[in-house]
Amino acid sequence: MRTIGRLLAGLTLFLMPALATAQEFPAKPIKLIVPFPAGGPNDIVARIVGQRMSELTKQPVVIDNRGGQGGTLGTDAVAKAAPDGYTIGIVNAGALAINQSMEKVPYETSRDLAPVTLVVTVPEMLVVAGNVPAKNMSELVALAKAQPGKLNFASTGPGSLPHLAGELLKLTAGIDVVHVPYRGATPAINDLLGQQVQMTFLDLPAVLPHIRSGTLKPIALGTDKRAPTAPDVPTTFELGMPALRIENWYGMVAPSATPPAVIAALNKVATTALADPAVKEKLAGQGLTPVGNSPEQFRDYIASETAKWAKVIKDAGVQTSK
Repeated sequence: MRTIGRLLAGLTLFLMPALATAQEFPAKPIKLIVPFPAGGPNDIVARIVGQRMSELTKQPVVIDNRGGQGGTLGTDAVAKAAPDGYTIGIVNAGALAINQSMEKVPYETSRDLAPVTLVVTVPEMLVVAGNVPAKNMSELVALAKAQPGKLNFASTGPGSLPHLAGELLKLTAGIDVVHVPYRGATPAINDLLGQQVQMTFLDLPAVLPHIRSGTLKPIALGTDKRAPTAPDVPTTFELGMPALRIENWYGMVAPSATPPAVIAALNKVATTALADPAVKEKLAGQGLTPVGNSPEQFRDYIASETAKWAKVIKDAGVQTSK
């Protein structure tokens, strides 16, 4: 019994620093890495959520924009940071679930990053140029089948979510349309408005102004629920194409060796921030749906999204640089 007592006492002394650290966390500013330039949707999400987290913790949450390589550079910076909870990131679907199937990246999501919570989702909207003689999905599919290889779809780059969304549309609808990659959403939209390309999938907030102005025609929303900001646009589920569920998403992650107690503390403050009515309103105004789930739920979600897009890449024969 005396030996067991000594072991328990030793274990308590060993755990005390970690417990004290978790109880005191955060005791200094938190760096929140955004792997994209300022002003984009990833940055907007980070600033809305980060501000509320700062208010809740009484510590500054400092946004650190590190754009480059489709989110890879900033995500790798999170993976290689000190695992103390003071450097975290809000990262999108591409960096966490797609890039590893497309190219060699310096990190492995499941090995090098600890999930904290899924922050928001944003549905992809399929839109067509004003001169495309199709008002709905059935007409668009019929048009594409009547002209195989003649219609083009724009994307924000090879391996991007809009690219893989277009490939999934081809697989689901059995059509032949040609991929035209662009360096970002703005040039893709510009050529769509100029009727140089016929269609694209993009985040709902990016195309909403053009839908409202009538310069682009909405075809479908890649989710199971209609969007309050575009209530007249049917979902792919309504159209009998549940496989065409396409959502972008942004999640909070930390370095993999971050103590579980610190991950739990980060999760608590992040989910509390996401439950705040003012935060919900700000995110909804951007066409974003706040989530806020457990680290375990987010880990499972990343795994399912990774498997989904890896299958699309394989089935569609998408060229990779791996």
